[in-house]
Amino acid sequence: MTVLDPKSFLTAIFNAAVAAADPEKTIRNHLPAKLKGRTIVIGAGKGSAQMAAAFEKVWDGPIDGLVVTRYGYGAKCERIQIIEAAHPVPDAAGLEASRRLLEKVQGLTSDDLVVALISGGGSALLPSPAPGLTLADEIAVNEALLASGAPIAAMNTIRKHVSTIKGGRLAAAAHPARVVSLVVSDIPGDNPALVASGPTVPDTGSRADALASIAAYGMKLPASVMAHINSPEADAPRPDDPRFAGNEVHLIASAGVSLEAAAAEARRQGIEAVILSDSIEGEAREVGGVHAAIAREVATRSRPFAKPVLILSGGETTVTLRAKGKGGRNSEFLLAFAIGVDGMNGIHALAADTDGIDGSENNAGAFADGSTVARMRAAGVDAKAMLAGNNAWTAFNAVGDLFVPGPTGTNVNDLRAILIR
Repeated sequence: MTVLDPKSFLTAIFNAAVAAADPEKTIRNHLPAKLKGRTIVIGAGKGSAQMAAAFEKVWDGPIDGLVVTRYGYGAKCERIQIIEAAHPVPDAAGLEASRRLLEKVQGLTSDDLVVALISGGGSALLPSPAPGLTLADEIAVNEALLASGAPIAAMNTIRKHVSTIKGGRLAAAAHPARVVSLVVSDIPGDNPALVASGPTVPDTGSRADALASIAAYGMKLPASVMAHINSPEADAPRPDDPRFAGNEVHLIASAGVSLEAAAAEARRQGIEAVILSDSIEGEAREVGGVHAAIAREVATRSRPFAKPVLILSGGETTVTLRAKGKGGRNSEFLLAFAIGVDGMNGIHALAADTDGIDGSENNAGAFADGSTVARMRAAGVDAKAMLAGNNAWTAFNAVGDLFVPGPTGTNVNDLRAILIR
């Protein structure tokens, strides 16, 4: 077997997945046709600044633009202005960015082209509360969503019904200009209307759907928010709205493409690879337990896959907050996985967010193997207690197994890679 250092191997797998979603390569392949009027570039998401820099490199005409990204995720641009704001909880800088984006697309004509660079994270970066609501209301909604355990599709259906920019409203504001959206998907199933809550791409999710999810996940939202969602004023534009008739949407990078690239890198290094799915959802700790069971089966019985093998999966799990620990969905997944493979030899795993950040700390995720839980115990850390307290970051930090690649400039959701020797 060619793998000598599992961490180096798994890092190479992560890097291959990220490289497949490189903005410059993917944008070059999806450039829109020029129109005789102005070209305005707008955007939002954790990869939007790198997408803007890439667009500047490959577009040979005049442009003007504005994109918003997370603090620390900026990139050097000459003609497109970069604004940084808070993620995952919105702030006043995001509120100002939303206002300026809506202002940027005012007064355009049918001769003008708007290029929208959209990536995951845009939901939090684009607070723009509906009339009668405040930034505090939108923050309260976001915090309730993050703690609810609801899938991302349900979250974004709720978000777009309390906003003046999400759910296609930014594209509607640009009418009659032609809007071409270049989308990097971090959504299971790759529905571009759900990425960043679809500021330029409407979807069919209704107020009734939003209210059903609020009830199903027991969310406690401010009375003002509930009153708004219960009113017709909250209705978002429908996909058949004539204002969207001439627009285009291009999915330029996704988890599926990145997982295939990761698998190819494994095979290049002499390890067979299998992809379970690019759209796995569910409670992170439960998904971690299932992955651990599969890894144990392969390690002990060489089924359903013969070892050595790399097992890959993508998608976006959720975390229902039970306490105020430090962590994110990838580290929580991996802590449950580590508990599930405790004491087993030859199993090594990495779980990481392809944007470089898992939760609110500076790590993308973490590494684990069959010795992780024992090493935590030796460091005075009880893995099960840490999992119960949503404190996976602290657990992995104690044994030096956090994975910190820094901002990657793209975002195609989570990568889980399990090497079984």
